[in-house]
Amino acid sequence: MSPELSIQPLRRPIGWRANVLTQAMALALSSQMCAAYAVEAQPATNAETIELGPVTVSARLNQESAKDIPFGLSVLDGQTLETRRLRTLEDALRTTPGVDVNSWGGANDANVRIRGVGSLNQMSMDDGSVVLNVDGVPMSVRNAAMATLDVQQVEVLKGPQGTLFGRNSEAGAINVTTRKPTRELEGYVRGEVGNQGQFMTEGAVGGPLTESLAGRIAVRRSGFDNWVDDQQDGDPLTKPRDLALRGSLLWDNDAGTTGLLTAERQRADHYAGLEILRPFGNRPSLDYTPGTFNGNKKTNERYSFELNHDLAQARITSISAYTSTDFNAVKGYDRNITRALYGQPFEYLIEDSAHERVWSQDLRLGSLADADVFWVTGVNLSRSERSFDSNNFTNGARQLRDFTTNSYAAYGEVTFPIAEDWKLTTGLRHTWDRKTYGADYSSGANLINDSRRLQDDYNTGRVALSYAWTPQTNLYAVLSRGYKSAGFNDYATSIKDSQPYKAAKVNSAEVGFKHESEGGALSLEGALFITRVQDDHLLGYDFTSLAVSAVNADTRSKGAELSSTWHATDELTLGSAISYTNAVVTSDAPGVSGGDVAKGSRVPDVPLWSGNFSIAWKKPLGELLGLPAPRLNTLLNYRVQKNRPADPQNHYDLKGYAKLDLHLGLQSGGSEVYLWGDNLLDARYDLYGAYSTDAVLTGMPGRGRSAGVGYSYEF
Repeated sequence: MSPELSIQPLRRPIGWRANVLTQAMALALSSQMCAAYAVEAQPATNAETIELGPVTVSARLNQESAKDIPFGLSVLDGQTLETRRLRTLEDALRTTPGVDVNSWGGANDANVRIRGVGSLNQMSMDDGSVVLNVDGVPMSVRNAAMATLDVQQVEVLKGPQGTLFGRNSEAGAINVTTRKPTRELEGYVRGEVGNQGQFMTEGAVGGPLTESLAGRIAVRRSGFDNWVDDQQDGDPLTKPRDLALRGSLLWDNDAGTTGLLTAERQRADHYAGLEILRPFGNRPSLDYTPGTFNGNKKTNERYSFELNHDLAQARITSISAYTSTDFNAVKGYDRNITRALYGQPFEYLIEDSAHERVWSQDLRLGSLADADVFWVTGVNLSRSERSFDSNNFTNGARQLRDFTTNSYAAYGEVTFPIAEDWKLTTGLRHTWDRKTYGADYSSGANLINDSRRLQDDYNTGRVALSYAWTPQTNLYAVLSRGYKSAGFNDYATSIKDSQPYKAAKVNSAEVGFKHESEGGALSLEGALFITRVQDDHLLGYDFTSLAVSAVNADTRSKGAELSSTWHATDELTLGSAISYTNAVVTSDAPGVSGGDVAKGSRVPDVPLWSGNFSIAWKKPLGELLGLPAPRLNTLLNYRVQKNRPADPQNHYDLKGYAKLDLHLGLQSGGSEVYLWGDNLLDARYDLYGAYSTDAVLTGMPGRGRSAGVGYSYEF
């Protein structure tokens, strides 16, 4: 069986790596120094010595140890996602230090930044600064609200990743790997209920179908009641519901060839991007006609086939994929906001409808896993056909917009020894983008047609030097060049608005270290970085004419990251990580919604400090209620984030917060009954903030304290 698709040996979960953090640097450093002393001083014959396998990742399109990757990354494994109840990719990203997510709460709203780099405002669904790959298939980062159904691992790659992952990866990349079929019958069922209408039922089963064929199927149904009420009837404004399904077939001919066929569908109903007048009060609410958002829906589908064939010294990989996205949602201002803005209350509503079809093909040749010299070279082809239509119910204006993108790329990267303990990495990618735009703008009896096209050819790449200081410790330095292609504004309402926005160009430098103790009980890593971006993107907006335009601004981000995981005993695991990011706008940007952006303003949504601290404790309980081998399964996670600017003009800051989550379970055999608590300190934190006038500040609060119970069974 192909190593890339094989099942890894069972080991203690170590997906905490770089994803748990402390409230203060002193706490992080003290725990790391104590951990290092305790592990290194431990005798080899100690019965408590823990042998753990290395963390393996696919960050460079091959299976490698995370310690050998010459740039920063964070890893969340499937068990961590389940225990911490990170039900969507957006939930997982919000818990990752150095990653910031701006979202209105809708299914299509996410704007992701890594290390302070990313669009100040996204121009379009094609304007993401972070590329999302699911089982090697590229998708828009606007799909960050997708469910983490039956996921094996989430990798967050930090810094420009244009060499191997292509356009729109100026800030980094997200790799999601789902669980594959195995040669043994296995699966699980899981269910949860909680206050505010929260529920989740999930299950998966997989195993052999024939001597050469295995299959797996997974399904999840979940939902909740929105914590924002409708003032007119007192009920939750929306009751979002999710349904996710995935099926996969794995074929193996026992001669170095494997094929993986995957079909996936996710449906999200009743989600709404909400904007609430500040202050929110203890019980946030909006004044809309009940049922306004009942028609909101988003559907994602993915069909992919991955073929691997091992030669004597290399592997051929082909990934063919088709993805589709259908989105329909109402958005706008409620009566409270329009009263504050215009002096009279009314519902200002716009309906957006988007449809996208993407065909992609990646064909590459690369080294086998564990080869002395890592190398990969390949070509990538993709075609996207997309529409984004808007219907303004208030003034009757309509915009029908169509986009196509053809992208072709050739790439390669190699890592080879240049001296004893020294390795050099160099990679280059050339991309050809061809884009077209066509639109009909109508207002009353007026109808205007618009048609444009552009082409963008560019190089991205990186060079890195790594040094094996000891067999357990690597040092590295990397220079990266990123690029975010030029394009067309999704929100154009006139020919003037539809001028193409410029490409964003990125240069980044990073130095760091990665350490894994012998046996794997302790991992410790840190990095210093600086990134400069030329011509990143903001939305210009005129409240009088409702015209939307593209504005460019330069930014600079610098900072430091430090993280550790210590498997202290078979029962206790401690994790910590802390991130410092200083991201500022380095050029004036006039004509932006809310006023001109001045040089020196901080990049919105990026806190100077953020961190996590986690304790996982699994304690055998001896005899208890006649249960076979019962044990306590406890996880305490504490997330801290300092103040961050609400908008590019820095009109005001969103307050920092400390969020405490708990999992307390009783395990026996393959079963677990557990209690969960989310945001136990009832932290009042913001999902985003916006500015209209000095008297009109808006945003969306996060969910307050909630709790519930759950049951899971694995076989």
